[in-house]
Amino acid sequence: MSKVAPVRAKTNSMRASSFFEKCERDTRAERARQAGLYVFFREIQSAQDPEITLGGRRMIMLGSNNYLGLTNDNRVKEASVAAIRKYGTGCAGSRWLNGTLDLHVELEERIASFMRRDAALTFATGFQVNLGVIACLVGKGDKVYLDRQDHACIIDGARLSFGEIRKFRHNDTDDLRRQISNDAATTKGRLVVVDGVFSMEGDIAPLPEIVAVAREFEAATMVDDAHGIGVLGENGRGTGEHFGLEDEVDLVMGTFSKSMASVGGFIVGDSPVIDYIRHNARTLIFSAAPPPASAAAALAALDIMESEPERRERLWENTRFFAEGLRSLGLDTGGSQTPVVPAIVGDNSTAATMVRRLQEEDVFVNCVYTPGVPPGRALLRMSLMATHTTAQLSRALDAIEKVGREVGLVRAVGV
Repeated sequence: MSKVAPVRAKTNSMRASSFFEKCERDTRAERARQAGLYVFFREIQSAQDPEITLGGRRMIMLGSNNYLGLTNDNRVKEASVAAIRKYGTGCAGSRWLNGTLDLHVELEERIASFMRRDAALTFATGFQVNLGVIACLVGKGDKVYLDRQDHACIIDGARLSFGEIRKFRHNDTDDLRRQISNDAATTKGRLVVVDGVFSMEGDIAPLPEIVAVAREFEAATMVDDAHGIGVLGENGRGTGEHFGLEDEVDLVMGTFSKSMASVGGFIVGDSPVIDYIRHNARTLIFSAAPPPASAAAALAALDIMESEPERRERLWENTRFFAEGLRSLGLDTGGSQTPVVPAIVGDNSTAATMVRRLQEEDVFVNCVYTPGVPPGRALLRMSLMATHTTAQLSRALDAIEKVGREVGLVRAVGV
């Protein structure tokens, strides 16, 4: 047997080699590593605070979605610890079977109340929310209309459905109207799905116009408010509240991994719709339930979001200060209207070079380039926290000015 095993292993390797050729041909990551421009999967050795530890060095964190600064809040951590003591580390099953805890139900009731909706349903991840909800709602004969810059999980959810996909130009409601109008006579049902806040450039969907078009053609609407919950609106309820249109949007999706300091996601809407999703979304039925610690952390974060509105006020103060600082350096912040503030640099290699150099200057930012953004629109993606200090943001702006000068993007202060 010892002689046969190596031969069998070699044969299997040869048999599979043609399938894996595409993996060997894709050398993009290795080329970036060799050029010193690989800026992904960096190992952070501390909590997601305004300053983090990376490679043993302290640096200002401008790459986190921890908008309200709650991921290392003692109240949130203690809630997680208490949940582990009571429920253990996991649910050992799906929500459908043995995985629904009273903690999950409490969280859903609290979310529904906070969002002023009939019902809420929680999933293990935000990605699973859009994947499961869109796939189970959009059926044969239906059409789903997506903004071209919608998040990948929205696109993948639409692909998994049995409906037809239409993509309209980014934030272009005239193009949306044209496409729905062309399909009107041949379509069974219509769903328009958009991000409330687009996560790469921080711009906000023109929700009033989108809702008006949807209403005109009797289409349902769904907003992915992953980056809007806790950030937009007087009470942090997101894009709908920001525009005064909460009652006009049929479904709102949110995540726990941004403002709510945990992991997981939720969908809110009318009770019959949420109950249908509960019994038909495959990503809910066939996935393990959110861990107790995650649900408890989200509950604690929600309590703080409601009781401490000053956090959101501070977040917006930091956003205005930092965005104005970038613009004073002559950097292009695109259409950002939120705490997601990009610096659009154009070239992929320039973006990666700047990220590496900023890391050397003890500032952590994210690099986004093609295909994550259109060609020629590579950017540094930066995001603000309520817990950043003005001194930290000023230090970061000084570093960005220095590195911007090196690559020729910043030519003179105030230009």
